Amino acid sequence: MAYEAGQIESKYYKIWEERGHFETDANADIANGKSFCIMMPPPNVTGVLHIGHALTFTLQDIMTRYKRMDGFKTLWQPGLDHAGIATQNVVEKQLLAQGIKKEELGREKFLERVWEWKEKSGGQIVYQMRRLGISPAWSRERFTMDEGLKNAVREAFCNLYEAGLIVRGNYMVNWCTHDGALSDVEVEHKANKGKLYHLRYFLCENSYSNHSQIGGEADLGVAQNFAGAVNNCEQNSSSAKDARKRPYIVVATTRPETYFGDTAVMVNPNDERYKDLIGKFVELPLLGRKIKIIADEHVDMSFGTGVVKVTPAHDTNDYEVGNRHNLEFITIFDEKGILNEHCGEFKGLERLEARDEIIKKLENKGFVEKIEDYENQVGYCYRCKNVVEPYISKQWFVKSEIAKDAIERVNKGQSEFYPSHWINSFNAWMRELKDWCISRQLWWGHQIPVFYCECGHEWADRCEKPSKCPKCGGANFSQDPDVLDTWFSSGLWPISTLGWGNGAALKGSKWFDTDLKEFYPNSMLITGFDILFFWVARMMFQSSQAVGKLPFKDIYLHALVKDKDGKKMSKSSGNVVDPLEKIDEFSADILRFTLTMLCVQGRDIRMSDEAMVISRNFTNKIYNASRFLLMNANSFADLEQSEVKTPLGAYLLSRFNACVAEVRKNIDEYRFNDAASAIYRFLWNEFCDWGIELSKADKSAVAELGSIFKESMKLLHPFMPFISEHLWHEMSGTSLESGAKSVMIMRYPVAGGQNESQNEKIEKLFNLVIESIVSIRRAKAVVDLGNAKIAKAFLRSNTDLSEFSHFIKLLAKCENVEFISEIKAGCVRDVSQNVESFIELAGIDTAPILKRLNAQKTKLEKEIAKLGTMLSNEKFVANAPADVLATNKEALQIAASKLEKVSSEIESLENV
Repeated sequence: MAYEAGQIESKYYKIWEERGHFETDANADIANGKSFCIMMPPPNVTGVLHIGHALTFTLQDIMTRYKRMDGFKTLWQPGLDHAGIATQNVVEKQLLAQGIKKEELGREKFLERVWEWKEKSGGQIVYQMRRLGISPAWSRERFTMDEGLKNAVREAFCNLYEAGLIVRGNYMVNWCTHDGALSDVEVEHKANKGKLYHLRYFLCENSYSNHSQIGGEADLGVAQNFAGAVNNCEQNSSSAKDARKRPYIVVATTRPETYFGDTAVMVNPNDERYKDLIGKFVELPLLGRKIKIIADEHVDMSFGTGVVKVTPAHDTNDYEVGNRHNLEFITIFDEKGILNEHCGEFKGLERLEARDEIIKKLENKGFVEKIEDYENQVGYCYRCKNVVEPYISKQWFVKSEIAKDAIERVNKGQSEFYPSHWINSFNAWMRELKDWCISRQLWWGHQIPVFYCECGHEWADRCEKPSKCPKCGGANFSQDPDVLDTWFSSGLWPISTLGWGNGAALKGSKWFDTDLKEFYPNSMLITGFDILFFWVARMMFQSSQAVGKLPFKDIYLHALVKDKDGKKMSKSSGNVVDPLEKIDEFSADILRFTLTMLCVQGRDIRMSDEAMVISRNFTNKIYNASRFLLMNANSFADLEQSEVKTPLGAYLLSRFNACVAEVRKNIDEYRFNDAASAIYRFLWNEFCDWGIELSKADKSAVAELGSIFKESMKLLHPFMPFISEHLWHEMSGTSLESGAKSVMIMRYPVAGGQNESQNEKIEKLFNLVIESIVSIRRAKAVVDLGNAKIAKAFLRSNTDLSEFSHFIKLLAKCENVEFISEIKAGCVRDVSQNVESFIELAGIDTAPILKRLNAQKTKLEKEIAKLGTMLSNEKFVANAPADVLATNKEALQIAASKLEKVSSEIESLENV
């Protein structure tokens, strides 16, 4: 009967969950008094399972299952994030499709709609996670806006507010005209092919009329001294003196609509071209408003004309300049990006839509010097992809000082990064940390727990709905309308889910009194490196600030999953891999094992169907091995109850113990791909390719091999939980459905145990047996007898292998094997590291064989000559890409090795 992965997976998962095997006390009978805790990065309630999730959850499940089977009390904490911006956008779009604006509903009714949507659609990703076969403690599933976590958020906010680490003020922030304020990491910077607009700012008359060098023949030459951008020409001026020749300076901008907010023009004080202009004035095009020419070393003299416009209210760098020079801050559009009265006739237009209209008018009036194609970096909202603007707004901020303690603790070694180089990125970002804008102009989320009384008092309150003002006792107060940045609540995830700040809410169901003691700090964190600054860093400084300890000891950051060509996956590229489609096509086990095999520390993961097929072939291999074993017995004993007596059993047990030690070491070091590769090599190469085949010559070893195979399914279980569970029970003659104990709460294999851990003597003997079989097969292949059975082969070895001749005869297809001490004449000869094999040539026509071998030799010699000439060419070596050089060098080595083998075979035949 074939293995039906889909049926097995759905059936087994339901049984595991119903029996409580994912919970913290599931493995009580093998508990060792130690605990293990890992936090699931809470996916957005709006989300669907993507391939990055699949990798993260697979690795977390491997660690959790491994620790659970190793006797640890395990807590893998699941949950969902309320995803403020994303969720509000989804529900708003649904309402707009019905012709309803959220403002028409009001805040309370709108939030009711959001909760309705969350209950109906929010669990989709949880269903998808279950399809992957992961084993978090579902009974403890949390939501960042459940009652307990809402209490924790208010507690954290009030603590920071009272400590002076949360403040409110007018600052420049990243502003999305749709979603409001954003933190720096919520802005995605992308290359943009736009325009660079060179605008003429005419000098005011009193700024040039007395200049000693302006006038007559000297006008044009002097104009060129103004950064090559001061010119005398007949143009329309902003002061309506259109017919006069007036000098102007040229400034370049990618955002011409912002010039209405200019309050200065700036040059470098060391720029000799402009020294005489410092302190003078220019007029803004169309408006005629006068602004001063100032000097600041911030200006790069070599860039453009060396003259820059200063718009303090709409540019991050200009904001600092404005503060240094005490300039006026003029805001030219509102929170929705609509131009205001400062923009003259363009008032009422959206800022980006107005750009072409503004440029058209400037061109008509002669204020445009030139327009060039220009590529720059533009910031976009990470949610709605709207162009983000620097904007001055009154917002709430967490001061950057909050990170100081976390930075010190990390650099004292209290947390360790895997791969280790991520500590450099962590330090670089944290040490340059700016105050974190935590207020968001949304309705969905944790409403900021700050209240404003008509008496003028402002306070933060741990109570969701305080009854009176703590200063005047009055009830006429209002709550701040903004909500907190989503990352504020998810930054508390390692402690809030364990009960910190929850009060009594959900106690005894979602968390317990001993949780913080048992599970904090968390044992480790596994997530993608791309949220190091979004989430990981915030958890570190928020948790450290709250409880005085970093939230986890080990931080494993995996790379991105890309397509087979190394390209980032995107819908526009059409290369997105849907995990559920791959589970349906292959199986959850195959997807998990493929991702794990590809997950090398520090390297991008290249996902492909070819890799999935390799894993599928592996599952077929072990399934067929179980079929062979079960043809020889109805069931097999557990390894710990089995006495291994046969040489073959001892050999495979020794190799299994070596594999167990390697797997454990690699999992403990978070080298997941190496752990999976070790299991793959053992089961495919050593157990199936050799163990199963060798057992056909010694049926007495089959029972022992069956016990070893069963134990190897426990070793495989964290990686491929379904097929390992299925095959273990089939080999045991038991059934999970009938109440048999699950593999997932059995003891994980330990190298040795009651059996000798590794038997070097028996391994050496069987390595020689295998080497002998391979040598005879090679000798047979030389004379075109590859798969044919022959009467006799001769073996020469320093070790007596006569006891194992039955293995050699069967697998090398020889009726007889004779062990000799001298070289056998009249034979084709194969020489390997420890043995020599001989096959008599009597009756074999060697002429066609020699012809074939000589043709191979000629071809290889030509290939070697070609590659050698190429690699000895200094010009080629100097200019060729490194990967091309490496490929050619490898090809030369392979060709040389083949030539040596072919030459040896020819010599062997010619000397007969």
